Amino acid sequence: MVRRKLLIILILTAVGLALAIPALRFAWFITQPIAPSSPQVVRIASGTSLAEIAHALENQGIVADAGQLKLLARWRGSAGKIKAGQYAFDQSASPDAVLARLVAGDVIRYRFTVPEGLTLHEIAGRLAAEGRGSATTFLAKAKDPAFCQQSGIAAPTLEGYLFPETYLMTGDMTEEMLIQAMVREFKRRLTPEIEAAAKQHALDRHQLVTLASIVQKEAGSSAEMPLIASVFHNRLKKGMPLQADPTVIYGIENFDGNLTRTHLKTATPYNTYQMRGLPAGPIANPGEEALRAVAFPAVSEYIFFVSKGDGTHAFSKTLAEHNALVRKYQLRR
Repeated sequence: MVRRKLLIILILTAVGLALAIPALRFAWFITQPIAPSSPQVVRIASGTSLAEIAHALENQGIVADAGQLKLLARWRGSAGKIKAGQYAFDQSASPDAVLARLVAGDVIRYRFTVPEGLTLHEIAGRLAAEGRGSATTFLAKAKDPAFCQQSGIAAPTLEGYLFPETYLMTGDMTEEMLIQAMVREFKRRLTPEIEAAAKQHALDRHQLVTLASIVQKEAGSSAEMPLIASVFHNRLKKGMPLQADPTVIYGIENFDGNLTRTHLKTATPYNTYQMRGLPAGPIANPGEEALRAVAFPAVSEYIFFVSKGDGTHAFSKTLAEHNALVRKYQLRR
């Protein structure tokens, strides 16, 4: 009888130890932060299994035990909540903290800045130069009429509708996703107030964006934009050609930086020396200040302006005044 009791005690002790040891190992695992030997980047593709993620983290020295991490994820109810992307690990962290970052989607984000006045081709070139995407893929999407319609833009391309801003890109962000973000920002910044004011000047949205792109390219500073916009408004009202050099340049294939008289005399859908009214479409992607300047132009009688060579312009009401200013600021140079 005593032997039997002793045997039962031994069995229960063994069972208790068998249960306690894994529990103690698990408790130690979740309370012990570790740091990778060097900064690590873990790439988790969409559809990657929990087991693959756990083994990648163990192999890169971010957690001590892949099996224990899988157990922790299931215990926390996080197994199916880990988000795809690129994650950077360079500091000591507990498995709980690592798992929390994966569930929160705390991925690496890259800053991609688009200044005001860049064209589609310039944005695509910048994207490729920074290693954030393919210029060819970006342009193919931005020039796809069907995609423009899907994006809610009634235009053959997205020139003018990709809002200049700094965007935070993730490692798995495609060219299409970036374009969609830029169009969303455009729609957010083009307020009903701006569109309503533009309509008072007989401009629909596409005409507003087109004229804003010209103002963006012509203005040396945001302070001058309303006055430059007023010049173009006055010319449109008088039926005069806009005669904006940037529109001519936009219509020249492989422009080499030297605008000639031949260029000015060559008719294209964008040569505002050879046509009256607005060109075929935007010639760049304007910022909010240019859009507002066109919607709320300064009140003036100016119909000419000339660059002073210092980033500002001199304005005039008559051709005689304009020619005098050209001699003063341009011919002397």
